[in-house]
Amino acid sequence: MKISYSWLKQFIKTDKTPQELSLILTNIGLEVESLEKVQTIPGGLEGLVIGYVEERVQHPNADRLSVTKVNVGGPELLQIVCGAPNVAAGQKVVVAVVGTTVHPNEGEPFKINKSKIRGEVSEGMICAEDEIGLGASHAGIMVLPEDAQIGLEAKKYFNVDDDYLFEIGLTPNRADAASHLGVARDLAAYLRTGFELPDVSAFKVENERLNIAVEVEDTDACKRYSSVSVSGVTVKPSPDWLKDKLKVIGVRPINNIVDVTNYVLHELGQPLHAFDAAKIAGKKIIVKKCAEGTPFVTLDEVERKLSAEDLMICDAEKPLCIAGVFGGIGSGVTEQTTTVFLESAYFNAVSVRKTSKRHGLKTDSSFRFERGTDPEITILALQRAALLIKEVAGGEISSPIADSYPVKAKPFEVSVKYQNMVDLIGKAIPASEIKEIITSLGISIVQETAEGLDLLVPTYKVDVTRECDITEEVLRIYGYDNIEIPSKVNASLAYTIKPNKENIQNLIADMLTANGFVEIWCNSLTRLANSKNEAEAVQILNPLSSDLNAMRQSLLQPALESVAYNVNRKNSDIKFYEFGKTYHLIEGKYVERPRLLIALSGAKQSEQWNHQATPSTFYNLKAAVDAVVTRLGLSSFQTTEINDENFAYGLKYFRGDKTLVSFGAVTHADKKAAGLKQDVFYADFDWAFVLDALKKNKIINKEVSKYPAVRRDLSLLVDQAVTFDELKTIAFKSEKKLVKNVQVFDVYQGDNLPEGKKSYALNFTLQDEEQTLTDKQIDTIMQKIITNLAQTAKAEIR
Repeated sequence: MKISYSWLKQFIKTDKTPQELSLILTNIGLEVESLEKVQTIPGGLEGLVIGYVEERVQHPNADRLSVTKVNVGGPELLQIVCGAPNVAAGQKVVVAVVGTTVHPNEGEPFKINKSKIRGEVSEGMICAEDEIGLGASHAGIMVLPEDAQIGLEAKKYFNVDDDYLFEIGLTPNRADAASHLGVARDLAAYLRTGFELPDVSAFKVENERLNIAVEVEDTDACKRYSSVSVSGVTVKPSPDWLKDKLKVIGVRPINNIVDVTNYVLHELGQPLHAFDAAKIAGKKIIVKKCAEGTPFVTLDEVERKLSAEDLMICDAEKPLCIAGVFGGIGSGVTEQTTTVFLESAYFNAVSVRKTSKRHGLKTDSSFRFERGTDPEITILALQRAALLIKEVAGGEISSPIADSYPVKAKPFEVSVKYQNMVDLIGKAIPASEIKEIITSLGISIVQETAEGLDLLVPTYKVDVTRECDITEEVLRIYGYDNIEIPSKVNASLAYTIKPNKENIQNLIADMLTANGFVEIWCNSLTRLANSKNEAEAVQILNPLSSDLNAMRQSLLQPALESVAYNVNRKNSDIKFYEFGKTYHLIEGKYVERPRLLIALSGAKQSEQWNHQATPSTFYNLKAAVDAVVTRLGLSSFQTTEINDENFAYGLKYFRGDKTLVSFGAVTHADKKAAGLKQDVFYADFDWAFVLDALKKNKIINKEVSKYPAVRRDLSLLVDQAVTFDELKTIAFKSEKKLVKNVQVFDVYQGDNLPEGKKSYALNFTLQDEEQTLTDKQIDTIMQKIITNLAQTAKAEIR
């Protein structure tokens, strides 16, 4: 939300600088995300001065140029070459002296330098209005009235003041601060000073020639509807002061009537809508819901099909406006408009939000209605707008204010106890200061006791309805920084269920990060088309877009989008991991499954002077998976190859019917869907099962053996179908106590081997932790392993 410093000072008198106010606003809960100096005229006319043309002669070397002598209040006259046909001696003009940067309406700003033009020295520029952003004319230089003071800064002559723009990150609960009035109200509470509402005492009904009846059919969706008519207006561009106010906060001026409604919206926080009264059929407004599918063309010239739940502003024949959201193209103000019907209403926040989402329309009005406006300000906003319209467009107020308000909104009744506030804040604030803060926020004290207060909270504070809300209001005005950190901190021991999920996750995250992996966080919302099991897809009832209409069933697709994003930006060497959840609809129940994904792509190591870049392979991914499994102490599991649609090829580690992790290469179809050509490898851990498996782990501490380990190697010829995992299992079953490790260090398939055979080279680590192994013991163990390999796996020793 954008707030103008100069506009803010119309409500509150303060000598605080913009920088000081920025800190105050942030401290009281209206966080200032940026503060910038802005100018309604680009460049702010800096460096421009009022000059007087003392002399003008024809340029000796150019028929269309003049050489002038100009007095700008300095000790000497400036010689300036000018090409304008209307320049003459005796004129008061605007001069850009040497060193000034000029900001024209079109083109880039440029700096004025001392130069020679066709052989004559030129020490500045006499300006046309379009060259300095003061108008659109380029017929000649600007000629000022005779009373213009020579040497006066142009910014002072044209009353161009610098302004400052606060960009406030407004939280959804602070609807009361969505205007200059709301921000000023908070500042006044902090500074313990007053603020001034706009003066509407001049409002009066001048005639009743334009009475338009109002009927509210749906009083739940429209709790208050106020209106007034103005006749005899002239639609034209707004005066400069109004356009400048809107341009500072980033609102594009349209015409004087629409600009007034936008001005009041940002000033008071109350959305208004202006109708061309001549286009209201039957001189009647009906607030109701239309039939399902009714076509309606909005101001952006898009035809929309209305829902039966959309609240509409209609006349006797047709809908005119989507209430609180967007106007219709057939009822808006145009240059031909002479009579205006002004609407100021209080719409149901939920109704407006649903309609806004349904049609994909986000406007300044819907932004405020969705968060909750003040039902008590509709009349003030109407009066303010009607007076401004008279000022900028002429006309007369031609009807009394019509006000449909069947059930008056009541202030919120809240009781607070001083002790409860102390318990929540952590500090005892004096009761007198609490009362002062409360009253400065516009909250009324109905009754006071020694224990606390009974309060009435005004209707504009839609989020203050409980004792804790009052406490927060007091605390933010008192100042969070004024709550001291105690020197003594009390704590209690908490029982944590083992294994600690957060600690385990952080342990693995730290390990992966230390090994060059980068953590990613992907959106849980994705396209329904990404769901490989659409029957289990969790679909969003009211999606933000068609690309975010379902919850993800796998971490893979969002991760591939992240890989593609990086690859497309020349960052093709990928090492990612993500802890996240997948979402499923199973037998009518919603299920969340925690997962860990690891992804590899590109080079495993970048090219250096002493080695070439080598691409990542399946085995690099397996090393990462094994590192995770080993770090967690998970050792008893089985291995098998994967044969499903999620992997081109791969392995899985499992226990019984539950999978710890599946890992392998991404399929061609998945890569194509993500726009990827290079190979991608990924691992998908069932993190819930991993944590469950950790519960069964037993940690045993033991001394490092002082007896040496022995290595023996075997070369085996086995069938193609035999896996290393099978051979490893046989070895451990042969000697459970003394065989400590089995590794494969070579696999060969090809020439000189029988068809259907392959060669494994394995090493076996043997160790007795109580004594040194003898050669006889080692030979006995190895012979037993060879026999079992031959019998079980049909292995032949080479």
